Amino acid sequence: MSVASKALGINRTTLIRLIATLKDEGMIEELPDEGGYRLGTGLIALASEALNERGVVQVARPLLAELVRTLQLSTHLGVLEGREIIYLVRETPNSHLASNVREGTRLPAHATTIGRILLAQLPNSALRKLYEGVELPAYTEKTRTTLDDLEAQLATDRANGIAWSMANFEPEIGSAAVPVYDHQGQAVAAINVTGHASVFEPDNPQLTEIERALRATAGRISEALGFRGWASDQM
Repeated sequence: MSVASKALGINRTTLIRLIATLKDEGMIEELPDEGGYRLGTGLIALASEALNERGVVQVARPLLAELVRTLQLSTHLGVLEGREIIYLVRETPNSHLASNVREGTRLPAHATTIGRILLAQLPNSALRKLYEGVELPAYTEKTRTTLDDLEAQLATDRANGIAWSMANFEPEIGSAAVPVYDHQGQAVAAINVTGHASVFEPDNPQLTEIERALRATAGRISEALGFRGWASDQM
């Protein structure tokens, strides 16, 4: 106790009172066998409540606006619902090439980058159950229309940690998307950037900047939601 009070810069009596109060409020629990304390259910519940109040839309919107200013591309946040994506946030640059996707729009998951990167987080058994016997309509000649082809595409997206599209869903529109994780490490949403397909050509040097900025923004949103699992090479 004296070591702890010295380290904290408070006297021993104050520390004892503080510990007693934290115990009474359920913030810490005593470990009788180990002679110490651990986080209590009260503190865990308080942290969970705080995280829930920081909804993904509230957290993401200003960061996506910043991403638009950086890249001058439209950006969106979407969530997976069944075989569809629901777009919850849309931020666009001052340009005639701005995205025409509105908040609340539903689009097919298998044909969109946000959908693909979220489907890529599912176990194969869950993916097959979701799409078994379901027709996969083509939106362009690049859209995957069989479950086997979709699985192969998702395996690439999963390995890369990012889904790329160059007119896969809409002619002349390119896109890239990465997942957003919550405090439990679950992919609860994804963000993308979209623009003219020429921007997403494989030899465009801007792709490196797009990927870096997209990953960094997803990392900041995830961290604000309580996620702590980002590796340094993902940022």
